[in-house]
Amino acid sequence: MGKNKKFRFFCFGNPLVKQDSMPLFLIDDLRKGFPGTEFLEAGGPEDIEGQEEINIIDTAEGISKVSDIGIDDIEEHKCCSLHDFDLAMSLKLLRKMGKLKAVRIIGIPKEYPKKKALGELKAHIKEIISNSP
Repeated sequence: MGKNKKFRFFCFGNPLVKQDSMPLFLIDDLRKGFPGTEFLEAGGPEDIEGQEEINIIDTAEGISKVSDIGIDDIEEHKCCSLHDFDLAMSLKLLRKMGKLKAVRIIGIPKEYPKKKALGELKAHIKEIISNSP
């Protein structure tokens, strides 16, 4: 299951803001743990254009552990965070236009310990890969 499918995860975050950078700091560990899977640093919504199936790892507020987040759960911020506003709006627009087959967003809580985030994220990714057709 999932062995022949190539997986790609887009890791969002801002390396200059500690509370928003965890996905970026985990990329090297994730690449070592999943050598056949791509983990790409995403700078903005333009990095996911043209993808019909999107896996996103990002920092999230309001969660207590690494969790799946639905598109409708993403808040659209009015210029508070251009990154979040653009990502939420882009995903919702692409879905409405029928250009997205599947979107999976994995959220890491803000200010979560790195070791704990990595362990939970690895378990999440293993489950995704093993449950994929």
